[in-house]
Amino acid sequence: MAYVDGFVIPVPHSKLEDYKKMAAASGAIWKEFGALQFRETVADDVKPGEHTSFPQAVQLKDDEVVVFSWIVYASRAARDEINEKVMKDPRLAEFMQPENMPFDGKRMIYGGFEMIVDL
Repeated sequence: MAYVDGFVIPVPHSKLEDYKKMAAASGAIWKEFGALQFRETVADDVKPGEHTSFPQAVQLKDDEVVVFSWIVYASRAARDEINEKVMKDPRLAEFMQPENMPFDGKRMIYGGFEMIVDL
């Protein structure tokens, strides 16, 4: 069964275009190394909840929007191998510098997930 890395990220509206450029360049590299899918989505119908929500989870500020993204791999082993290659790729070095990131990485939520249903 496939394996998925998921991300919830607060992105300032003023940096959304920079984020898209970074995501497109990064996604191409992930796909080059074997990722099956690379998806980036921006919140369209995401409201703050009473107890929990995407905006609350990332401590969303008034000038930000939630980005929800995921990468699909053939397996956990494939994900680990691909991510190791991606993290060493010099084409991503500029994006990995905290001052160049178009979002606050300290408020990003991410993790790896085993797929249990795939229709």
